[in-house]
Amino acid sequence: MKKIIITGALGQIGTELVIKLRKKYGNDNVLATDIREPESDSEINNGPFEILDVTDHDRFQVLVKEFEGDTLMHMAALLSATAEKNPLFAWNLNMGGLVNALEIAREFDMQFFTPSSIGAFGPNTPKDMTPQVTIQRPTSMYGVNKVSGELLCDYYFTKFGVDTRSMRFPGLISYVKEPGGGTTDYAVEIYFKAIREGRYDSYIAQDTYMDMMFMDDAIDAIIQLMEADSERLINRNAYNVSAMSVDPETIKASIQKKMPEFELGYDVDPERQAIADSWPNAIDSTCAKEEWGFSPNYDLDSMTELMLKAIKEKDNLARS
Repeated sequence: MKKIIITGALGQIGTELVIKLRKKYGNDNVLATDIREPESDSEINNGPFEILDVTDHDRFQVLVKEFEGDTLMHMAALLSATAEKNPLFAWNLNMGGLVNALEIAREFDMQFFTPSSIGAFGPNTPKDMTPQVTIQRPTSMYGVNKVSGELLCDYYFTKFGVDTRSMRFPGLISYVKEPGGGTTDYAVEIYFKAIREGRYDSYIAQDTYMDMMFMDDAIDAIIQLMEADSERLINRNAYNVSAMSVDPETIKASIQKKMPEFELGYDVDPERQAIADSWPNAIDSTCAKEEWGFSPNYDLDSMTELMLKAIKEKDNLARS
């Protein structure tokens, strides 16, 4: 990777990915794009930025040609709960944008990354130690998009030789961007509410286990996968990755080690709960570890300590 273009750069993953890549490859070598302008104080403004609707192929083509990029990271998509509210729009954006991005990668011979998700699995998938290769019959539009995307990326690799790579992200936890419409976002909200209100009412029920990972580990994993030797990659679209499997009570217990007074209640959202119930409890990341060295640095308690500290500092700074 030398010159990198990122779509959806203002989203949950994109924001932190842009910052990390610019530190590694140089500000001018990472072009951030999104459908809206960044906030005036955003770090995204420290390097090149362009407005891009990923469903606009002609605009997409012009930007890539002008920037002369060799790598395309396609992060633009609607998340699970948001997609379920408007499934047709989600299909048109998630799949239309992906086809455009893959066509651009094919036309300009670019290395390509797009994230998949544990949402690509469904209720018939084995729940525990979910294998890399297994049945995928999701029951949400988001999941259907992700399975379709995995297959489409495989097609562009085998048919056209596009160097496509992906991973099935679990819930991603970050203090930089607040929740944006994902089923696993309760695991982000709980930390913000712990600092700001001292309690949280979870929309996901007790004993609902899902995989999670700290955002720093996710960003490092993307870079590590993209820098990996192509010859070593077997399951390139897409790798299971996870750092921990938790339910709301597990996170509560971790928070209470630092904030004993923290309280957790429940106000379960049937729609998001149904999505969560269709996903695995814990997936097997063995293939990612063996093929390109995936190894997360944060466990639940180390992540909790950092999250609580960072959110408190962030809020104090905003008030000053």
